[in-house]
Amino acid sequence: MAAANVQAPPTEIPGLPDYLLDPNATLKDDSARWRYGKAPDYSTTRKVYEATKTKSHEAASLPNLVENLVKNWEVEASFKPEIDDWRTIDRPNYTFSINGGPPQTAEHMLTVGTYNAIITPNDYYDPTNSDFKSSHKTFKRMMPTFAWEVLEVYSGPPVVAFKWRHWGEMKNDYVGFNDKGEKVTAKAHGRKIDIQGITVAKVDDKVRLQSVETWFDPMEMFRQIAPTGAVTRTIHVPKPGEDITTQLHGDDEEVKEPDGHLAAKQEYEGGLITGSGSPRTGIFPPGMTETSSELGTGLVVPTSGPAGHAEMASATPAACPFLAPGAPE
Repeated sequence: MAAANVQAPPTEIPGLPDYLLDPNATLKDDSARWRYGKAPDYSTTRKVYEATKTKSHEAASLPNLVENLVKNWEVEASFKPEIDDWRTIDRPNYTFSINGGPPQTAEHMLTVGTYNAIITPNDYYDPTNSDFKSSHKTFKRMMPTFAWEVLEVYSGPPVVAFKWRHWGEMKNDYVGFNDKGEKVTAKAHGRKIDIQGITVAKVDDKVRLQSVETWFDPMEMFRQIAPTGAVTRTIHVPKPGEDITTQLHGDDEEVKEPDGHLAAKQEYEGGLITGSGSPRTGIFPPGMTETSSELGTGLVVPTSGPAGHAEMASATPAACPFLAPGAPE
């Protein structure tokens, strides 16, 4: 466990934008239009990150710069509803894809939400039976903080390949609608949810993201949510005018503490290519070693333009060179 000593980022390095030097740079964008009227509070998640991270990168080192870029991107993707306010992407050239699936635009991610952009229908969760609000409440209520860190960086700009970790604790029950329309509940076990993945990102000369390709096993989070497979499945008949969030969670208070999300990411931090809790076979490219360690709405699935969940679910994972036999450890 890393010590909880928060290292102050360099205030300025000539030629480098602030979102590479400070993980909270975009949170200071006073002129930005924020989803809930003001910048979110990441203080708790940042403290959890400092206390439980496994890597301590030197300030302004390549791993630290990559980590800061992704954390700022996740803030923008989750909480800036106007793409014109995003500073971390090269908008005309920006795309995001998961496990070799079709590239998605920033507009697509804003439409469905960051969680729904990286999860395909399965036996625990179905993005098409959710919406932006309910998806964030499902996962942030279950896991109030979801920290993210870079583990290794394999190559530098303009093509940056890196391995990441996303983790938190399951403090409340998981509640979501699955691909059969059933309401699925998994009791909180209080243990860690910990997943890992690989991302290959192309950046421009301003170190803004142009294309982001991520590989990870989307079912790993759900296997850790319900390690014995013990869940309750019920058919919920909604009352007239009852929105999806109320159907799932009743009238309890909204979760106010955001967690950094690429992967994406959430923080950031990937349309995942998986079915209902199937084995890892077919999820990762051949030769990838199995890991058990993190991941991130009832809106209309696009029928044209960027691929929707149906197309994402039927895509074939592409071979990631950094997951192939003999790849760097």
